[in-house]
Amino acid sequence: MSRAVALRLGAFAGALALAFGAAFAIGSAVDPIAAADEAPSAPAHGEEMGGMEQSADHGGHDAGGGQLPGLAVSDAGYTFTPATTFFTSGAKTQLRFTIQGPDGKPVTKYTRTHEKDLHLIVVRRDLSGFHHVHPRMDATGTWSIPFTFTAGGTWRLYADFQPAGLDRTITLGTDVNVSGRYVPVPVAEPAASYSFDGYDVTLQGTPAAGKESELTFRVSRGGKPVTDLQPYLGAFGHLVSLRGGDLAYLHNHPAQHAEAGMKGGPEITFATTFPTAGTYSLFLDFQHAGAVHTAEFTVKVGSTGTAIVPPTAVPSHAEEGHDHEQPVR
Repeated sequence: MSRAVALRLGAFAGALALAFGAAFAIGSAVDPIAAADEAPSAPAHGEEMGGMEQSADHGGHDAGGGQLPGLAVSDAGYTFTPATTFFTSGAKTQLRFTIQGPDGKPVTKYTRTHEKDLHLIVVRRDLSGFHHVHPRMDATGTWSIPFTFTAGGTWRLYADFQPAGLDRTITLGTDVNVSGRYVPVPVAEPAASYSFDGYDVTLQGTPAAGKESELTFRVSRGGKPVTDLQPYLGAFGHLVSLRGGDLAYLHNHPAQHAEAGMKGGPEITFATTFPTAGTYSLFLDFQHAGAVHTAEFTVKVGSTGTAIVPPTAVPSHAEEGHDHEQPVR
């Protein structure tokens, strides 16, 4: 082999090695689990981050590009691991998963938050079919709950929990695939009222991106204010907000703690901070007459607050309402 040929082959091998090295570096940089583990932790309640204070129980990061809860499958060494990510619509199944700890083993000890060790949110990616449920954990750390995915498509699962020994809650998110008929459901237009199952719920507030906003929901039934709301998971209401597009997750509870025997309503007020401008889907859970009900709202949040004004009178449309147990509104 001539010296010239040898030099050309050596240069080619060197360039190839550099190309593989660059590809490996890029692949490592975009690994979603590694990125989540290395990302800054979500701020604790009332903790300032990036100049924005998040007053919600489960806060988001600032609008400067930090990670929001529910966008990653792994955070702080904890990973959300479903037993399977494939399901069939209309078939009753056991939804099983574990939370893998930093040691690679399923977590079995949790700090209870709002009367439960773990809260599971299930919603289709077009934001239809919202469910807030509470699975049970066995001695091995496996969570399970009977569940029926009522339509085909991609569904998002959120696990909201606080591991024992950690001083904050974690929200992890992952997708599962459901076979069956898929009909996309458009997100409802913003409205200040929602009627379903004989209930009418109105919304009032002036949400603005990056600022703490007060949202007040008022519940009535048959045209009369509901003044006997029952405690549900230690509060008179639970509010989950999902940002359109990436489905970033915010979970709020009203300031007033609710204990057994107490009555609440007709108003439920939350303080929340929407991290960025955008369209958010809001899901309000409340308990009345022994049953949990969910009201759904769409809110457009801008950089400056735009007032949401409830109607002066809301007729009840029980027959025209939306069943929150169905994936199609």
